[in-house]
Amino acid sequence: MNDHTLDSFVRLRPRLRGIAYRMLGSAADADEVVQDAWLRWHETDHAAVANTEAWLVSVTTRLAIDRLRAAKARREDYVGTWLPEPILTEADAPHTPEQMLERADQLSVAFLAVLERLAPEARAAFLLREIFDADYAEVAAALGKSEAACRQLVHRARTLLKDGRAARQTVAPADQQRLLRAFAEAAARGDLSGLKAVLAEDAQLISDGGGKVPSFGVPLLGGPRIAQLYMATSLRFAGRVHYELASLNGEWGLLRFIDGALESAQALQVEEGRITGIHVQRNPDKLAGIAQARGHALVDPAVTQYDRGAT
Repeated sequence: MNDHTLDSFVRLRPRLRGIAYRMLGSAADADEVVQDAWLRWHETDHAAVANTEAWLVSVTTRLAIDRLRAAKARREDYVGTWLPEPILTEADAPHTPEQMLERADQLSVAFLAVLERLAPEARAAFLLREIFDADYAEVAAALGKSEAACRQLVHRARTLLKDGRAARQTVAPADQQRLLRAFAEAAARGDLSGLKAVLAEDAQLISDGGGKVPSFGVPLLGGPRIAQLYMATSLRFAGRVHYELASLNGEWGLLRFIDGALESAQALQVEEGRITGIHVQRNPDKLAGIAQARGHALVDPAVTQYDRGAT
């Protein structure tokens, strides 16, 4: 392999990882898919490849489809609600409000959770066409199907996601930060009135404990109920809980710590100045990457084994 073919892969790696992560909702699985694509690229006859990007996208997409099929079978036995693994995005965060909104729409935990409704091939077709702006010829090449079949896949995916797709953030990033800080401060001190003031009446909370820590098996509905839950957490861990603002999957969220150890990553959706949705990732396996990146330990699961209604 010469330097040119190596440079081509390195240049395209962020795009390949972006496809794999959006397909799988797992950073570790995405990295393994990209590594497999690299091995295949290393072993192929590069002189026979007319379009390097198209070849690598096709291989990555097919590898991700195969891995997602296996993952979906495992997720049928998953304890509680399955949510994607959140990732920190500070290092490559967009610089303008417009870019921030675009990233949030394409990468958010809420969006990835909605994508779980799609079968693997439909998910791939939708992502390539709607998120990565591939034309139908490229989608067809990646999936090994006709353009007509891919158009049908994308159309059906759009229809299926129409009612469930997360709304774009409707406030500027700076306003989102202020709102989340107000929420975090109220949550840390157990201020019920302060929590209710920033939560929408019809807000919902979804949590993922993976059967390793307590979590809700179904969404918790209603701002007042969610406010009471955060107040209860503050009272139980009086003075031991703190929150940090973090860019999670391209939009502002919160990291919660107990005694300095990472307990959860919380992605929050904001509409019209209120928090409308919270996705709480508590599964230690899905928090390991963030904990390592931030240089924190993970909270001991025994610390939070107190009731089935933990956030």
